Amino acid sequence: MSFIEDIFDKLFPGKTPKLSFKENFAQTADEEQEVTIWINSEQGKQALEKVYKNFHLKKAGIKDSPEVHILNTPYANGFAITYEKPFDEKIFSRLFFAFGQRLLDLGYRRVSLDRKMQEINDTVQVTEKLYYKPPISSSDLNQKIDQIFGNVSVEKVSVDNKPSFLKVLVTIYSDHLYRDAKPFDQFVEGLLT
Repeated sequence: MSFIEDIFDKLFPGKTPKLSFKENFAQTADEEQEVTIWINSEQGKQALEKVYKNFHLKKAGIKDSPEVHILNTPYANGFAITYEKPFDEKIFSRLFFAFGQRLLDLGYRRVSLDRKMQEINDTVQVTEKLYYKPPISSSDLNQKIDQIFGNVSVEKVSVDNKPSFLKVLVTIYSDHLYRDAKPFDQFVEGLLT
């Protein structure tokens, strides 16, 4: 134990610092190509269709596996997918990057790709996050900015090296400089179909 840790333990007994680490990372061109191929494969299409179907079932009050959870507020909308069969770890990871690829297809620009590791209640949680914004052009300052659907984050969360859930969250701009966001249901259609 270091001198600082020893003093810290004496000042705050039972309070040890928790692990917390954040880093940026990148996909290689080969990894991006693999995701593009997977999205167009039968397995990729079936996975996206399953999420789409379960999203709409959940809206109707029906649960199916993997369970989809829906967030609906005035300024943020989204959904989370629980890691369950019929998805395995590989499909779950590919879905994370497939959502990112689909956002590029919808006209978004990727702002960041990062990974955060933190200790929470004797477990280690790893959150990989993709963050997207609409392209902002200053070509005509007299017109409102098109926010498309708003800012979008995609997260893949693992606990103790086991997948837990995927989350997609759309946060709209409420500023008068922006046009109204397109409907969230239209976002879901574009992302999953």
